[in-house]
Amino acid sequence: MPQLKSGYTTGTHATAVLLACLYEHFHNREVDTLEVLLPKGLLATIEVRREKHLNFSTIKGDNDDIDVTKGAKILCTLEQNIPTNLKEQTPSLLLLHDVKLFVWAGEGVGVVTKKGLKIAPTYPAINPTPLAMMQENAQSLVGEEKEELHALFSVEDGEKIARDTANAKVGVIGGISILGTRGIVKPVSASAYIDSIEVEISVAKEFYEEVIVFTLGNSAVDVAKEMYDATSIVEIGNFVYDASERLRGHSFQKLVFITSIAKMTKVAQGFKNTHNKYGTIDFVEVREWIESELHFSLEEEEFITLKGLMQTLPQEYHESFVKLVTHKSAEMMRKWLGELGVSLHHIEIVTLPTRIKEELKW
Repeated sequence: MPQLKSGYTTGTHATAVLLACLYEHFHNREVDTLEVLLPKGLLATIEVRREKHLNFSTIKGDNDDIDVTKGAKILCTLEQNIPTNLKEQTPSLLLLHDVKLFVWAGEGVGVVTKKGLKIAPTYPAINPTPLAMMQENAQSLVGEEKEELHALFSVEDGEKIARDTANAKVGVIGGISILGTRGIVKPVSASAYIDSIEVEISVAKEFYEEVIVFTLGNSAVDVAKEMYDATSIVEIGNFVYDASERLRGHSFQKLVFITSIAKMTKVAQGFKNTHNKYGTIDFVEVREWIESELHFSLEEEEFITLKGLMQTLPQEYHESFVKLVTHKSAEMMRKWLGELGVSLHHIEIVTLPTRIKEELKW
């Protein structure tokens, strides 16, 4: 198997272009390559390009992760006066010895408008780790005199790129977020998606004290939107157990979980992740359910899909079967929430396409 390609986060690239601006301002030195110290002590070599005086850009490199910001052009302009014509915002402040450096979101960089994120409203959507990287890397570059400077970050086509993220949903308006916890993008990692789930749960908690809605699949999202505000809806992918774990520490009163009969069957069978790479439905067990609880025998027929089983099962048993799967899923979710220590004692399971429901309170 070929080795997967890593890359660097938007936070690492943003730090690089800021450092390039500081080199020019304080040392009259134009750089095209520089090293960025990452949170774990590693060094990243980043190429930058001088666009004009105190304005540098860099291209976020390719990697083998699912990453909509690959190839994005990230820029920083260093100014001595407060930038104008920006989105309404409060700048972040970095204290670099006697230099006050204000950090602003320009074109294509979002501004936080809702509570629940790592950055409070109404600051630029530049997360704490990138800001800390900027702080640490810039300390040795600034001069000794007192000075106020303004770093304006922008991302080319950032608003367009942000449409493929959850930014608008969680209240980051006007572009992408500058992210990263280690400075490095790990290839083909589920961590970014799970982090996104965690963020959406936190934002939902700020607006909805009682109900959180987990959806799995596009149809589930559509159904959820008929009943709930979009902010309370979290698309969990296949990460049923991991998403449930992220409820720990929150005080929601009720969890609603909506997905298809096939995915629900996997949950009923204890699949913590419903992706096919973690296994397929155990049709021997499904057959046993039908025989022992619905009192119907499918005899020795072999099935490779739940759709095939449903086509074989007589129509008069369909509703009873879906109710059975929904019940078993509800029981499994209750078990998981208990073992995870989630302080939530009310779940509603909705199985599509029939929208059969089961509620459990304990």
